[in-house]
Amino acid sequence: YGARPCHEIPEYKVWRHMLERCETPTAREYSHYGGRGIRVCERWRSSFANFLGDVGSKPARRWTLDRIGVHGHYEPGNVRWATWRQQHRNKRKTIRITHAGTTLPLAEWCERLGVDAQLVRGRLRAGWPASEALTARVLSRGHSHRR
Repeated sequence: YGARPCHEIPEYKVWRHMLERCETPTAREYSHYGGRGIRVCERWRSSFANFLGDVGSKPARRWTLDRIGVHGHYEPGNVRWATWRQQHRNKRKTIRITHAGTTLPLAEWCERLGVDAQLVRGRLRAGWPASEALTARVLSRGHSHRR
């Protein structure tokens, strides 16, 4: 970033916002982060340069900082730059399904398998096992055939 002041660097704003939501009780988002125990590692808390060195520059302007493990801390190995779509699918309320040895968000499984997400959610609410909820074929009039 050359001679640009830190406050003009997009990643610096992300870093400051991360610190605020984790460490400032009066911050608007504190209850979802610091208030529930999410912390920033000491290495990043003490140095923007360390943070930037570990996470790198944003791949594109609209990408956001995302914690891979939604209950984990802001620390090396648990953050990534993510698109809005990735970020949206990595929330606490996201339904994750393990099928064929792989765990993915329900929406991603439905896209991969060409299955209606509402149908799968309904099957899960009805107590179907996850793999069956994803793979049972649909008969006429919306009825499902369980194998």
